[in-house]
Amino acid sequence: MTNLPVIVGFGGYNAAGRSSFHHAYRRTVLESLNNDKQQSTVISLASLMKLVRFENGVYIDRDENTLSADQVVEKFQSTIEQNTLIRRIHKAHFDVDKVPSTQDMRLESDHLSEFTIARRELPNPIPANWQVETLDDKSVKVVIGGGVSLKMESFREFDVQSAGILPTGFNPADEYNSRFHPKGLQLAIIGASDAINSMGISWEDMMSKVNPDEVAVFASSGLGQTDDYGVGGYMQARLKSSRPTSKQMALGLNSMPADFINAYVCGSVGTTGATTGACASFLYNLRLGVDDIKSGRHRVAICGCSEAPVTPEVMEGFAAMSALGTDDRLAKLDGTSSTDHRRASRPFGENAGFTMGESSQYFILMDDALAVELGADIYGAVTDVFVNADGYKKSISSPGAGNYVTVAKAVASAISIVGAETVQKNSFIQAHGSSTPQNRITESMIFDKVATAFDINDWPVTAVKAFVAHPLGPASGDQLANTLGVFADGIIPGIKTTYKVAEDVLDERLDILLKDKEVKMDVAFLNSKGFGGNNSTATVLSPDIVNKMLAKRYSKDELADYSAKLEKVRVKAADYDRKANQGDLNILYNFGTGIIEDHEILIDKESVQIDRFENNISLKFTNPYADMV
Repeated sequence: MTNLPVIVGFGGYNAAGRSSFHHAYRRTVLESLNNDKQQSTVISLASLMKLVRFENGVYIDRDENTLSADQVVEKFQSTIEQNTLIRRIHKAHFDVDKVPSTQDMRLESDHLSEFTIARRELPNPIPANWQVETLDDKSVKVVIGGGVSLKMESFREFDVQSAGILPTGFNPADEYNSRFHPKGLQLAIIGASDAINSMGISWEDMMSKVNPDEVAVFASSGLGQTDDYGVGGYMQARLKSSRPTSKQMALGLNSMPADFINAYVCGSVGTTGATTGACASFLYNLRLGVDDIKSGRHRVAICGCSEAPVTPEVMEGFAAMSALGTDDRLAKLDGTSSTDHRRASRPFGENAGFTMGESSQYFILMDDALAVELGADIYGAVTDVFVNADGYKKSISSPGAGNYVTVAKAVASAISIVGAETVQKNSFIQAHGSSTPQNRITESMIFDKVATAFDINDWPVTAVKAFVAHPLGPASGDQLANTLGVFADGIIPGIKTTYKVAEDVLDERLDILLKDKEVKMDVAFLNSKGFGGNNSTATVLSPDIVNKMLAKRYSKDELADYSAKLEKVRVKAADYDRKANQGDLNILYNFGTGIIEDHEILIDKESVQIDRFENNISLKFTNPYADMV
């Protein structure tokens, strides 16, 4: 019997807001929601963006005015809509009109030049045409004969001014004691906290049902931590007349999101891992969790990615590849002199390159037996994640054959579980949809060819990057969070930034949605095409399908007991959601507490016992090679 990997909690943050309880998803379909869900979404964002605070049962704005929920919506909805999703980069990230730079200068003179500087500022070695005269213990006079080379500080306007940045006013660093943490790791802490809190089951209660080594954390970032507190800082330190700190190298590693979650969020002694596959990194980590739960190697897995690549250096690197949509190219597409930053990402339309984003997305997977035992709320199941390379390539960044294989496998896998009719009538695609001219052609070709092979017509296709942009590693985490919202609310977000499907897109068998579509879906396919041939496609089942599967595996009494526990779990989860909507995000950050001391660890021939865990780690092994010994 194969364990079913079910999703029992999820959370994170991106340009659309907080992911748990479908808030970020609902921002992408805001105009299609009923009044209650619209209000909940707007209030969640108003609190997150520090537009209001909740005290003594009422909302209070920055001017100390008391507001009802209806008044919050009336006063702030427009502000919230303009300051979420893709938009012009805010100065809190960097000033796109005035990005620091340097300019080389060579000064030539027929006369001697002289100046006074501090002794400690003398270059080493001193140039041959410099004469140095000591003035006092600290100062020297320099006389230069001939020319001198200088580097002058300067500023420039940035070519790319759009990004999918976090909601304006929300700063992860303010949510916990985040001193010297790169932003990507700040996002890891708050994203994993949101996912764990969303379960409605305390981490301790869950751990009492499993062995400590039956838990895994698989998380990474595609590029590592690229801001001043990570890789960016130590790579530039000497060029900025500074020096690296003791933390920048370690905190800059792309494995650090998993390490931070283990060390500061859940205190795990189970398996840890960080797999990267460029833009498919999230699905690579999800695959580890899914495969381990299916095999029984682990019973719980936290899978995710965090990335904060909206920095001048990272964006300029992608722009040099002509991968990003510059302001100039976007304006030319529209035949205007100004750029519509809100529509920078236009999957499957006439587009000019992808848009950078930032995101943190985490999911709690359990085997179905543990979920039933605990009464966990099941948001869906991931049955397979397929990964295939492209074979020989001419250009390392170009798409290739591997994605045909992953999509075909994902569809065939789903059909083997739920049947062809369900896939043909009730499945949809979360496309990679990077908004590049090459992607719109190649990805639509793949979908069209697979649809033909499996006799699928009018296959719904959406692309969440239209709303939250491309955060690299976590990109498919955005897709999965959005998909769970589709399962819950029955609305597939239309690609509303694309006004018309481009003529070179192959969509004969596809329904590329440009408007929100209300429809019940049972299966989703998450597709990712990463640089270097890192192709991955995941098969995700709706909670309705999962419940039907559980009904065949468990007795009526077992399911009745599960339902009773589920009601209590949902009450606890809803309490967290209510408090989070009021500004209390309950960040789980345990620095310097709960450290396991050597004297707490006992080892005998059968087990390893650690005092703070209720269950032991078994050392009972059978010989898997008995037939060879």
